[in-house]
Amino acid sequence: MKFRTSTATTAMALSAALAIPVGLRLAAQEQRHQQSPELQHYVITDLGTLGGTSSEAVGVNNRGWMAGSSRLAGDTVLHAALWEGAVQVDLGTLGGPNSVAPEAAPQPNERGDVAGASDTSTQDPNGEDFCFFGTHLICLPFVWEKGALTALSTLGGNNGEAFEINDRGQVVGTAENATADPTCSTFEPEAKPVIWENGVIQELPTVSGDLDGVASAINDRGQAVGVTGNCYSNFPLTSFHAVLWPGGSKGGVVDLGNLGGTAFNLAFGINRRGQVVGQSALPGNTASHAFLWQNGVMSDLGTLSGQWYSWAETINNKGQAVGTSFDFSSNMYPFIWENGVMTDLNKLIPPNSPWLLLEALGNNDRGQIVGYAYNYSTGEVHGYLLTPCGGADDSCGGTAGNAPVPTPAPPALNGHGMLDRFRARQFPGLHPLGHGTGPAN
Repeated sequence: MKFRTSTATTAMALSAALAIPVGLRLAAQEQRHQQSPELQHYVITDLGTLGGTSSEAVGVNNRGWMAGSSRLAGDTVLHAALWEGAVQVDLGTLGGPNSVAPEAAPQPNERGDVAGASDTSTQDPNGEDFCFFGTHLICLPFVWEKGALTALSTLGGNNGEAFEINDRGQVVGTAENATADPTCSTFEPEAKPVIWENGVIQELPTVSGDLDGVASAINDRGQAVGVTGNCYSNFPLTSFHAVLWPGGSKGGVVDLGNLGGTAFNLAFGINRRGQVVGQSALPGNTASHAFLWQNGVMSDLGTLSGQWYSWAETINNKGQAVGTSFDFSSNMYPFIWENGVMTDLNKLIPPNSPWLLLEALGNNDRGQIVGYAYNYSTGEVHGYLLTPCGGADDSCGGTAGNAPVPTPAPPALNGHGMLDRFRARQFPGLHPLGHGTGPAN
């Protein structure tokens, strides 16, 4: 996740390569010949990069603007990015080499504002690599508004990360204070869930007994969701809680419960209706499933057929959720969930597409979906935009026929931050961002 959710901003070193298993490639091709005309289908748009070989889009607003991150030329640094139609904007950094717009956060808001985290030019005095870029530089939360990148305050500690900004300008995330966390085995400051309003930081409450936490998403009513637990760097190896802050900074905290397990309970997204999605462990903590929480009840959304693990990233105001399901070989299958049905998105794009969708990270009320995908022809991983187009026919730009012959292995998207560290721990064979294409060989 990152926390998985905490999109803990990444060192996304899209340099290491993970092989896409042949079985996965063949399965994806076969699935595209099983399209159902009664289901919504999509055209796919390649979002390109800022000059490097990889990018990802993490959210899309109702204007069709998208936020995400991209490697620059040379693939040595990562920058947060904004796509305004066909124009891609480099959001820059706070003085260091890297910045990121985190996952599990529907971004940008309707004004085009983006929240995230960035390296500074200052080495962390405690040797922390808070945002997981691999630089060990102090990492600060930021907001990008009207072309300007502005650092946000912490709670007196060195580091923090912002995850989402709503249409009211409220920003949520996590920030360190100056107090040593007694629940950690080595020195580490406490990391608290926070909200910034008009540039002023306020700490959010945690579940009783929890010292640390992350607020990962906030809707336009000011309701926020996230996770609380102990020892930030250990998330999610210990028990922790998916939570809701129903009144933002003016209310308490609600433990959303779980699906029977104590680990990997994370809330990633919330819509204006107060519906919450995320992931929760099953009894025994051997697997986690995507969940929908509404009206005080957490429901198991399950997985795609024959699979064992899933998480839901975001949910739009129509109740459509997107996320990713995993088979027993840790291969990834992005899905859309609607009206109780989970559908593999690779079955809903043209059967002759050169793209293999790897993860779905955000959606808007128009039904558009973003994430990242592997291109068989180039071997690169790029952010994508899916736009509804009708049935499985020529109106979606595809014709029946054979999919392209796969080419070798895409680069790994290395994790950026808390959420990514969470995922990496759930799937040790995947790159740190938790966006693998199968176990490393």
